[in-house]
Amino acid sequence: MADTTEARGKRGKWNATRLPDLTGRTAVVTGANSGIGLAAARALAGAGAHVVLAVRDLARGGAAAARVAGSTEVRRLDLADLDSVREFAAGWDRPLDLLINNAGVMMVPEQRTKQGFELQFGTNHLGHFALTTLLLPRITDRVVTVASGAHRMGDRTIHFENVNLRGNYSPTRAYAQSKLANLLFTLELQRRLTEAGSAVRALAAHPGWAATNLQSGTANPFTRLFMRAGNRFLAQDDEAGALPTLYAATQNLPGASYVGPDGPAELRGAPTLVGRSAAASDPAAARRLWTLSEELTGVEWPLPAAVR
Repeated sequence: MADTTEARGKRGKWNATRLPDLTGRTAVVTGANSGIGLAAARALAGAGAHVVLAVRDLARGGAAAARVAGSTEVRRLDLADLDSVREFAAGWDRPLDLLINNAGVMMVPEQRTKQGFELQFGTNHLGHFALTTLLLPRITDRVVTVASGAHRMGDRTIHFENVNLRGNYSPTRAYAQSKLANLLFTLELQRRLTEAGSAVRALAAHPGWAATNLQSGTANPFTRLFMRAGNRFLAQDDEAGALPTLYAATQNLPGASYVGPDGPAELRGAPTLVGRSAAASDPAAARRLWTLSEELTGVEWPLPAAVR
């Protein structure tokens, strides 16, 4: 047999050529119109899945879907608007194998969601919290939430008494809090799934440093300059950045696992299980965040407790 790139990939570190056959399975990918979301959608569709691109802008989503070979559809979802999240979930009437909570905003100037939440916490965490919880009765396999190594930055805590960071806002602090929330959400979601006797698994992944347009909205011009330089000299491309998400979505991993690149500082490389901060491993904080998220969104846990 010829020593093709694909054959070498299958013998070496894990990559998208190792995806299992996903024929007959359905995946929702939020923020799939660009970056690692689009790369993940391409790979999943290429492996046979029917992929729903859940996007804020239907025109951009349609253009992205046209670049995906395989079975796709585009549905509108604005994670910064809980009414849009509810509308998306109410329109979902069939089993869902895989939910990938990928969409997000990063280090933007201080802004609010439609319901008045700080934009990064509201979009990156509360929007996905509500979406996942509303869809959970339909989900059959797993939920993968895209976090970030930035959960170790900022104040390394959830500001429970001021999650909107009023009077205490910085783009980095807000982004770090939202990414810490992603990991605590995954931890508590898995605990609740296990308690309910559900076979669904909750996992998290981070892309390392992937060159996407996510960094273009950062508030500080010096940060934008640094990001552009990093995208050129340090980052991996969006396809490599999507590998941890794909690994978490398809490999036989324990619930609450966290996947990232295996290279130095987890900036790039092949997907592997990685560690998280002590703050992201705190079960008490995870439960408190869940309770607060239910109060803020009005969305409650939908599954009955397991019969013991």
